[in-house]
Amino acid sequence: MKKLIYGLFAGLFALTAVTTTAFAQKNETELQYFRANDKKGLNVFETPKEAGGTFEKVKVFVGGDFALQFQSINHSNSLNNLVDLGSNVNLPTANLNINTQLADGVRLHLRTYLSSKHHNEAWVKGGHMQIDKLDFISPGFLEGLMSVATITVGLDEFNYGDAHFRRSDNARVIFNPFIGNYIMDAFSTEAFGEVTIQKNGFIGVVGVTNGKLNQSVIVNDNSDNKISFYGKLGFDKQFSDDVRFRLTGSWYLNNGTTTGTWLYGGDRAGSRYYNIMQTLEGNPNDFDGRFNPRFKQMSAIQFNPFLKVSGFEFFGIYEIVSNSEEQGNGKFTQFAAEALYRFGSTEQFYLGGRFNSVNGNQTEDASDLKINRTNIGGGWFLTNNVLVKLEYVNQQYKSGFASDNKYNGGQFKGVNLEAAISF
Repeated sequence: MKKLIYGLFAGLFALTAVTTTAFAQKNETELQYFRANDKKGLNVFETPKEAGGTFEKVKVFVGGDFALQFQSINHSNSLNNLVDLGSNVNLPTANLNINTQLADGVRLHLRTYLSSKHHNEAWVKGGHMQIDKLDFISPGFLEGLMSVATITVGLDEFNYGDAHFRRSDNARVIFNPFIGNYIMDAFSTEAFGEVTIQKNGFIGVVGVTNGKLNQSVIVNDNSDNKISFYGKLGFDKQFSDDVRFRLTGSWYLNNGTTTGTWLYGGDRAGSRYYNIMQTLEGNPNDFDGRFNPRFKQMSAIQFNPFLKVSGFEFFGIYEIVSNSEEQGNGKFTQFAAEALYRFGSTEQFYLGGRFNSVNGNQTEDASDLKINRTNIGGGWFLTNNVLVKLEYVNQQYKSGFASDNKYNGGQFKGVNLEAAISF
């Protein structure tokens, strides 16, 4: 226990030192067209079209994320074959973030997971280049178009839906008011290219990915190498200092039978709830708590309303995902409603709740499956970079699971405390 405590203090001291260095860098030159990786980045979706800084020379900005949990959750099922869970500290998670201002309006992002639930070792999550100006071709080149357009290319998360802007990305949990992500967690890292248009509150996105989480150039009879198409249309308007409204609709389409299956299973870091629904015999599943339809030839659409009136904040999801007639006409619907109240002189405190449900079937002849989750909690931003949050979670596997399935009659519920540093 002493080693654990000393280790945590050493880690916090190191992060504080790096934070100080990072702030010193940012006082010299701000990153352009960038979503801040702290409280200032709350409720920022697509990166803004305001530069936010002046390019002087190539500069590298080093940042990071650190998250630590104390978990006290119980679980049960009809088979009574789950491991006993106690109350203790989970393995801390950490990210290393590198952002480089390469040129005026040209920026590089790279994120490495230093430690995650699913992989203890360090590995690169993904990276991308973002272009908001084409002055590297010639000064003022397509200036009118680039005043509203952003080009993003890389192997990283792509912009389907709005929920991925509010999710926990391994140790970057500062934008998620609760602990876990949504049950159907639309997030994947694939080779992609997209163009975003933002003008007078209008938002438009068109993009393409290669449909692969695990990259390979090998061609064989077991791969059809279909690409994925996705996009978004929406409106985001700050009507006054106290009122903002946003509404978007996103779509995703892949006709492959071996590609495009990762939309709800592309996060290799693992879920934020540890060891839940783990059986006494059998391998642990680091992604329990989520649900992946595993559809082939997938079509998905997600609608996201967002409203902020003074301290009150609402975010919602209505999502439908289906497979083709050839694959069985399966369909699932996800619904989520999240309400928060932020208060304090800088809205450094918040309280709120979230309800999330998924229901549907794998094929049109299969039994209806239903999963519900309720979260209640709150948080405190000690500074713009330090957040402590507490939640109660109750997830129920309501119906649709076979009698010998570990989720039959399944439920997990309890309390989580999470502390986070992001800079």
